[in-house]
Amino acid sequence: MSQSPVVRVGPLMPFLETELERAYAAPSLADVGSPAAGFTVAVAGGGTVVGAAELDALPGLRAIANFGVGYDNIDVEEATRRGVVVSNTPDVLTDAVADLSVLLVLDVLRQGSAADRFVRRGEWAAGKRYPLTREVRGSVVGILGLGRIGEAVAERLVPFGAEIAYHSRSAKDVAWAYHESTVALAEASDVLVVLTPGGAGTEHLVDAAVLDALGPDGFLVNVSRGSVVDEVALVAALEAGRIAGAGLDVFADEPHVPAALLDRDDVVLLPHVGSATDQTREAMARLVLDNVAAFLERGELVTPVN
Repeated sequence: MSQSPVVRVGPLMPFLETELERAYAAPSLADVGSPAAGFTVAVAGGGTVVGAAELDALPGLRAIANFGVGYDNIDVEEATRRGVVVSNTPDVLTDAVADLSVLLVLDVLRQGSAADRFVRRGEWAAGKRYPLTREVRGSVVGILGLGRIGEAVAERLVPFGAEIAYHSRSAKDVAWAYHESTVALAEASDVLVVLTPGGAGTEHLVDAAVLDALGPDGFLVNVSRGSVVDEVALVAALEAGRIAGAGLDVFADEPHVPAALLDRDDVVLLPHVGSATDQTREAMARLVLDNVAAFLERGELVTPVN
């Protein structure tokens, strides 16, 4: 039997692994050893890094199909230099991530998770009253990164009565207020929702200056990449009361969460589940399979990023 043209790099969701094995008998790179010549397409996901070392281990590689809309785990510049094309899975996860972003906006303002813990601790039964919270209506929600997901988040929040503002690399043809900088957006926002791509260009984009601009009544929601927020600055701002709270689905060193955040009732912590629905993960897997098939059949990717 001839060698498979496809190799799996790192763990993938079971459905995708099964389909790759069924269609291509695709082995794991960990099982075939390094260097592994003869593979045309690598499938990566789950945050698995594919950089120079991994590319060295796969001489002859021509394409990488990444499971995820974000691709900061792939050294795209190095891949491009070597003539390797890269794809991601855009669009199919927009609704799921937008829904979760809205959930976090609602949670940080109305404090549903913290109130749940209040009941479970027996404080309500002991006669205590939960503090008053904030309404979405009339709140200014700033979207940092008005791409597909950012627009979907804004469209979901408008019916709640939120006012929408945003900052992107350039102003867009939308009705919402554009701000020239991240700091200016933070100053104008009650809740700052971070939806920018990860990577070197956005590392620590939300720093101490942005958090100070958000202010003691402002909340941060991050559903993009942990690297976009300076976690040390975030912890310091929370401990000093310089912001009101945060809702976080992503972290700088996943799955490790800063210990200082774990016992805080003003922070909602989720385990990077923005796209984690049955429907979305299957759609992402099918788009990966479409990219693999398209490249093997005609040398083109369906959703290229380089």
